[in-house]
Amino acid sequence: MQALPIFLNITNRRCVVIGGGDVATRKVTMLLKAHAAITLYSPEICAELREMANAGQIKYVQANFEEKQIESACLVIAATDDESVNIAVSVAAKAQNIPVNVVDAPDLCTFTMGSIIDRSPVVIAISSEGNAPVLARYIRTKIETMLPATYGRIAAIAGEFREQVKEKFATTQLRRRFWEGVLQGPMVERVLSGQEQAARELLQNILNDADATANKGEVFLVGGGPGDPDLLTFRALRLMQQCDVCVYDKLVSPEVMELVRRDAELIYVGKSRDQHTMPQEQINELLARLALAGKRVLRLKGGDPFIFGRGGEEIETLMQHGVPFQVVPGITAANGVSSYAGIPLTHRDYAQACLFITGHLKADANKELTLDLDWVAMSRPRQTVVIYMGLVGLKEICEKLIEHGVPATMPVAVVQQGTTQRQRVVTATLADLAEKVAIAEMKPPCLTIIGEVVQLREKLNWFNV
Repeated sequence: MQALPIFLNITNRRCVVIGGGDVATRKVTMLLKAHAAITLYSPEICAELREMANAGQIKYVQANFEEKQIESACLVIAATDDESVNIAVSVAAKAQNIPVNVVDAPDLCTFTMGSIIDRSPVVIAISSEGNAPVLARYIRTKIETMLPATYGRIAAIAGEFREQVKEKFATTQLRRRFWEGVLQGPMVERVLSGQEQAARELLQNILNDADATANKGEVFLVGGGPGDPDLLTFRALRLMQQCDVCVYDKLVSPEVMELVRRDAELIYVGKSRDQHTMPQEQINELLARLALAGKRVLRLKGGDPFIFGRGGEEIETLMQHGVPFQVVPGITAANGVSSYAGIPLTHRDYAQACLFITGHLKADANKELTLDLDWVAMSRPRQTVVIYMGLVGLKEICEKLIEHGVPATMPVAVVQQGTTQRQRVVTATLADLAEKVAIAEMKPPCLTIIGEVVQLREKLNWFNV
């Protein structure tokens, strides 16, 4: 984000527009909607601006630009077709620390005006930070079709009850929960169908019946998928926006974390080899403790919570404490990463089975780290083996599989940060995989795919980054 999106109150405040053509007219029209006190300077103005001036909507001064014209303004807009004038306006405004917008010249601006969706008092502004105004307008039209005009009335009616709700519910958390329940219920349908008085009566009844002391906690065990936020389920996204606290791990991508509610408390409990921010038993108890304190807790995991995610252990603890919870499956790494790497896990000609394995090293009787895997099952023909978290033991995995009869020429792929724009793929054979991965300096999180299906990557690779 290169610019901070803000909404500026300019009601009855002096705003200056330099320019008198069609572009200036568009800017003046937008400022008038925000009830600004507009002074416009230009040697000439178009007929529409003349009508506005004659009607007293704006103050027009026939003049060339001078620096003193912008004194005491709360913002300035330059909308002329003379580049030298636009530059002069920008320099003068910046010297006086006045926000300035120069139309179609982002380098001269200290603020830009987004493409607006007006459902007052709900207002949405979309910005491309000056890079692609047409794209911003295209996005606006998409949202316009999805957002009924009556949404503004929903906000207005909610505003009528704001003080009552504030008086009844002592904390921000309780007030937010009340409104979330209302806005997902029948009150909204009343407004959308034009029954505003019925909506007010229903909202009043809901408020009267609401328990002002209710503060029930819950845990949402949500699979965050392999990294690409577009792979989240609708339900996952909805719960990510409702949480009070988000407890997340190392495998959740930054792009997915961006979709968690902005003001939620974030608690990192990620684990990697030899580095456990918090032992699993403590994570289990943390979730229960937060929920029992009345928090809605989002337990956000990379991939799917029930596939090497230890989700079963966590909900066992929640059940022991009587904490309500819900589980939202996610696309596990094997599915998502293999798809984005162009490698089908099964194929009629190559593999009729698929085996998911975790490649964590474990300490043996002599406290040496080793792999304790079912090598016989992993070595069967006509199957695909997917290994999670197997990067550190990769050399031993390859050697053991060859030792158990898998051809040294078996195709293998290692995918780093799959499904994201940082995805990297190394393909090799069991014989030379460890060496190629070391040369490529692959880092976790990585997924290893072993099987004849890997040879299809060259033909089916579609996600080029």
